[in-house]
Amino acid sequence: MIKQRKHLITALKICISAVLIYFIFSKISFGEVVQTMKRTQPLYLLMAVLAFILSKVISSYRLNLYFHELQIFLTQKSNLKLYLLGMFYNLFLPGGIGGDAYKGYLIKKKFEVETKKVVSVLVLDRLSGMLLLFIYACALALFLNQEDIPYLGIVAVIGSILSVVVFWLLNKRFFPFVLPVFWRSFGYSSLVQLFQLISAFLILKALHLENDTISYLFIFLISSIVSVLPLTIGGIGSREVTFFYGAAWLALDQNASIGISMVFFLITAFISLMGILYHFKKPELETYKA
Repeated sequence: MIKQRKHLITALKICISAVLIYFIFSKISFGEVVQTMKRTQPLYLLMAVLAFILSKVISSYRLNLYFHELQIFLTQKSNLKLYLLGMFYNLFLPGGIGGDAYKGYLIKKKFEVETKKVVSVLVLDRLSGMLLLFIYACALALFLNQEDIPYLGIVAVIGSILSVVVFWLLNKRFFPFVLPVFWRSFGYSSLVQLFQLISAFLILKALHLENDTISYLFIFLISSIVSVLPLTIGGIGSREVTFFYGAAWLALDQNASIGISMVFFLITAFISLMGILYHFKKPELETYKA
């Protein structure tokens, strides 16, 4: 019954992704999107890939920080392999066990730790990333020229401050066992999303998009938040729809916006595919003494 339910949810996600992609390309010119991507400057694209890789390496350090609070002292090398395997499962094996769930399974199998705590740190790892996406989006909102939205700047400042306070209280109330590393994880998350933002900026440069940089980056952050929601496969479709409507709202080139989204997805897929190595040869979870 559980297996059938999982397959049903996966099929539903695939259908939603397919419908969203069909909708997008019924509204814009696929040929123009391809032409935009063909003009990509290789050097900037390579730099975007490197920035993305660095963001993921830092993200793995953040997760390992949480593991250490559970007295699971994984070496960073082992943790990075586990993280890469999780990326591969999340994107390429949607019908199987999810990447986060599989990481939790391996940790629980190897170490004596409460399942609840393992699940908690995996969820917090995701939420910490989303928090900084929201904060950076609020920061960029201060520079958007949107006179039709009254008090946008005030709302952005108050929203970012409240988000940090609420997340800290959430940690204190429900996850006190990781509260000591709250600000360190916050710092890691800041770097993770900063380098993803740099990656997006370099994609803009690679696609020769010199104008409206702040607006494009703002949409990128919002699309990243939306893509985390478990509605589609790997965020496929949801990110593109966000770019499509965001571009319409901010009077940007919609074809170029979809091009940005597709290039970022291809970079994500390329790096995630490297995790296939650890699918066939499961990583050894090596530890060290604290």
